[in-house]
Amino acid sequence: MKKPYIKKFETISKITVWIVDGEYIREYLDEEFTNFGQHYRFRFIPRNEFWIDKDYGKEHEEKYFIDHLLVEHRLMEKGMKYDAALGYGDRTEREERAKLEHIEKNKRLLKCKEEIIKRIHKKLLTNYDGGVKIWLVHGKMVRDLFFIDFTEGGHDYVYKFVPKNEVWLDEQLSPKERKFVLLHELHERNLMAKGWHYFKAHRSSSKIEYHCRHHPKELDKCIRVEVKKGQEL
Repeated sequence: MKKPYIKKFETISKITVWIVDGEYIREYLDEEFTNFGQHYRFRFIPRNEFWIDKDYGKEHEEKYFIDHLLVEHRLMEKGMKYDAALGYGDRTEREERAKLEHIEKNKRLLKCKEEIIKRIHKKLLTNYDGGVKIWLVHGKMVRDLFFIDFTEGGHDYVYKFVPKNEVWLDEQLSPKERKFVLLHELHERNLMAKGWHYFKAHRSSSKIEYHCRHHPKELDKCIRVEVKKGQEL
């Protein structure tokens, strides 16, 4: 098994920040790894390292992720549970994002949701003909304006800011990785449309995603099945 390191980003005291291959990590180590992580959340990460997925460093968001991880790592090192440490990390990240002038300008667009959605929408994927629209979106703008933990993808049953009957995929995902995330989101949305609780639907979606990562020849078929199910709901 190869190591997922791509390049060293910086060193902060005893912490080394690495840019890593998130796609490889999700396939071979843990499918729950998203845009960044640290040892006390993912035990396969060495104690004094922060990992940031290469696909989420393209718009210079690393500094926000590092600010978040520094807080999360410090608190969990002292024994705080992940959910609590995550909340403190989120608050720190949100405060840092809010300092930028362009964010304040963009916030005014929230008064006109249709306009902000137009800016977030980047490309409609027309090769999935179903009742649900699949959009590639500007992930950084979603994190800045709506929810800082938006990673990879989401849909209208989880995120109320997503328009009805839409699934969003972060445009920064590679084309190969995009299909696995799409399968996960479609499967999860179909189950939640039937009344499943999010956590149960998410767990089921993680299982089918994991299966297809290890049996990639079945991926396109599984996506088609979920698209058809969406049409029937």
